[in-house]
Amino acid sequence: MSGHRVLVGVIAIVLLVLGGGGYVAYIAVRQPAASEAAPAPKIGDVVYIDLDGGQDRVTTLRPDGQRIASGLRCQRFHRAGGTSVCLRLAGPGPTYEAAVLNADNSVVKTVPLPGIPSRARVSASGNIVAWTSFVTGDSYTVPGGFSTRAGFLDLRTGAVTDSIEHFDATVNNRPLKAADVNYWGITVAADDNTFYATLASGGLNWLVKGDLTAKTARSVRQNAECPSLSPDGTRVAYKKRPTPLDKWSLVVLDLRTNKEITLPETSGIDDQAVWLDESTLAFGAVKGEPRTAVYFVPADGSAPAKAEIHNAASPVSVK
Repeated sequence: MSGHRVLVGVIAIVLLVLGGGGYVAYIAVRQPAASEAAPAPKIGDVVYIDLDGGQDRVTTLRPDGQRIASGLRCQRFHRAGGTSVCLRLAGPGPTYEAAVLNADNSVVKTVPLPGIPSRARVSASGNIVAWTSFVTGDSYTVPGGFSTRAGFLDLRTGAVTDSIEHFDATVNNRPLKAADVNYWGITVAADDNTFYATLASGGLNWLVKGDLTAKTARSVRQNAECPSLSPDGTRVAYKKRPTPLDKWSLVVLDLRTNKEITLPETSGIDDQAVWLDESTLAFGAVKGEPRTAVYFVPADGSAPAKAEIHNAASPVSVK
């Protein structure tokens, strides 16, 4: 591929990510900024990425309304069980990495990423770290196009799985063997083995339930992207759109009854939502805001989504 085609391909992907509410910024380690007043959410501490002024700084919003910025800069961030993952720029090229940190934000491991950061998750125990990135020149259907690459790290063994594309997939009770299989948006259950993710092939996508040890994935239902498993493991939230021309909305599926609830005022979401607790979800979106804002919404659909943190993305509740 010529240098011109490579440049065009990279620019196209960056524009796509930015259009979906993503963002790309260089890493810098700086001293924490002074706290400033902010509207207090009803949840406890919420950690998020502050987009104000292009800082991309990991910041904590306290219940009393204070914003406390750290020196960590990421493009995607998640934390659970004393483990954090920061998807960030690692060097020229550009190149990217998943930096895994312990409770005091010391880096314990870095994993090179094959493309632009997209999604990040840590299991409740802190043992499993998962990520998704956009990859250029890896499409089997569109020359110079892109695909996704989803992988994970097991901190108990140190083993890294760069991609789960080799997992044995079953869709509608039939084995799926296709060159264009893509996975994204891994979310891991409390057993550190069961996972949910999006699988796409042939222009269609499915919510799949998988087994990290057995390296298998089986379809649950069609037309679901970027799942997020509830803390109690009984519900999964994901974005959904009836047709490719419709906007995504946030949906919650009850795994016990197989019933869906579409959450009000979530149209336009392009994010992997996060459960702040058993009853509240948060996500980043551009909805009447000049930049991405973090919205909170009840998981039972009892009230519309409301912008709680402006110029922010990648929220996560920290107990």
